[in-house]
Amino acid sequence: MRFLGNIEARTDAKGRVFLPATFRKVLQQEGIEQLVIRKDVHEKCLVLYPETVWNEQEDALRSRLNRWNRQQQQLFRLFVSDVETLTLDGNGRFLLPRRFIEMAGIDQSVRFVGVGDTIEIWAESEYAKFDEEKADFAATLEEMMATP
Repeated sequence: MRFLGNIEARTDAKGRVFLPATFRKVLQQEGIEQLVIRKDVHEKCLVLYPETVWNEQEDALRSRLNRWNRQQQQLFRLFVSDVETLTLDGNGRFLLPRRFIEMAGIDQSVRFVGVGDTIEIWAESEYAKFDEEKADFAATLEEMMATP
């Protein structure tokens, strides 16, 4: 499953937004009906995980952590506790929960970015800041790929 692209969208007054058709198509081909949303660990954006991808990520994290280690249990708790399950309506829309809108600084303009097996949702203003930082992209990519 691969989500590719960078698509602008708008939320309505209730916080609903259409998932771009190209991304809906990928979900439909995979037979996925539910998504899991959480704030990104590093950036001021939201991440949509197809339910199967979320389950794989959760299982991978759990397998690396010791349930009897308090710090590791806290890490796992923090990762999985601040999520919500979303379902698209018949029109391909979903409701962005208010707390996630606030976490990501979303007003009405959003940008959906396909990032492999997940989809990021950025406030347009935050994505513009991120976009300015891509000057180092070519140099970093060259450095990483030049090393065998």
